[in-house]
Amino acid sequence: MHNVVISGTGLYTPANSISNDELVASFNAYVQQFNAEHAEAIGRGEVEALAESSSAFIEKASGIKSRFVVDKAGILDPQRMLPRIPERSNEQWGILCEMAVAAAEQALARAGKTAADIDGVIVACSNLQRAYPAVAIEVQAALGIQGFGYDMNVACSSATFGIQAAANSVQLGQARAVLLVNPEICTGHLNFRDRDSHFIFGDACTAVVVERADLATSAHQFEIVGTKLLTQFSNNIRNNFGFLNRCAEEGVGARDKLFVQEGRKVFKEVCPMVAELIAAHLAENGLDVAQVKRFWLHQANLNMNLLIARKLLGRDAEPHEAPVILDTYANTSSAGSVIALHKHQDDLPSGALGVLSSFGAGYSIGSVILRKR
Repeated sequence: MHNVVISGTGLYTPANSISNDELVASFNAYVQQFNAEHAEAIGRGEVEALAESSSAFIEKASGIKSRFVVDKAGILDPQRMLPRIPERSNEQWGILCEMAVAAAEQALARAGKTAADIDGVIVACSNLQRAYPAVAIEVQAALGIQGFGYDMNVACSSATFGIQAAANSVQLGQARAVLLVNPEICTGHLNFRDRDSHFIFGDACTAVVVERADLATSAHQFEIVGTKLLTQFSNNIRNNFGFLNRCAEEGVGARDKLFVQEGRKVFKEVCPMVAELIAAHLAENGLDVAQVKRFWLHQANLNMNLLIARKLLGRDAEPHEAPVILDTYANTSSAGSVIALHKHQDDLPSGALGVLSSFGAGYSIGSVILRKR
């Protein structure tokens, strides 16, 4: 049994960013057009008029101020309102692979490793580009990595679940090091015509190198003290898009074939579950919450993170204790907590404890306790 560390992290950020004001202008143009086209039906009470959005509403509801996206023009076009991502030939690397390679190269450089040092690749994200071949095998080929690769999906918790899978492989001697990547094009499954959710998601990709501690040479190592996972079935966050849709024509294009959620129920049910899981995980490892110097929480909603930290600490967290990146990245699903880790780790002293935690559809919750080496 080998001790395991995270020795490198990487981040790919798309070049385009959309501010709340830009997004609201596009959404409100759509609303005005819809209401004008359906004015008579609205007047007869047959159609409900759409309400406009606002930047103030978005920031109050979520804490989000902007988001990075793979395509800006398509999203902001009131006639389209979804990203334009042209298909590529089978001989070209796919867009998820391209994002993953960019993030992976950063993580490998930070870990002081090359492709020859990696024995496995895991692509863990909420939406995979295709059913097969696995995107992970494509990433493996693009990077020139020997060994194995596979895809996994646990929605917003894909990264923490992937870290446990990678750590298990390394701990058991099945691999010297595993590369975990989380390419998230969340704007592809977002309904930009839904006032309650049109602002939630952004696009990004993160990467993590998980390797044997005795082989690690990086200056940025975190010992994986322990991992703890929990799932509990819920329909409150759901996306019914899949290969069987074509077998039921009546459902094609329906609202549930994109991201849908019952936000208030999610907030009420998930926050206590996350706080309880993290507290129990720390206790199982003989650690007290007060010993944790940093919480890298899933970046979905500022109010959720504030409440979870308050439940754990018994007080409001200081900004450095639970860093926030969703104001500029929005919710990037599985990538969010790893972005927080990537951007807020170097200031921690040797021996400092941190908790990486994700939570989302499933429900799924992951907790990874890390100790700076």
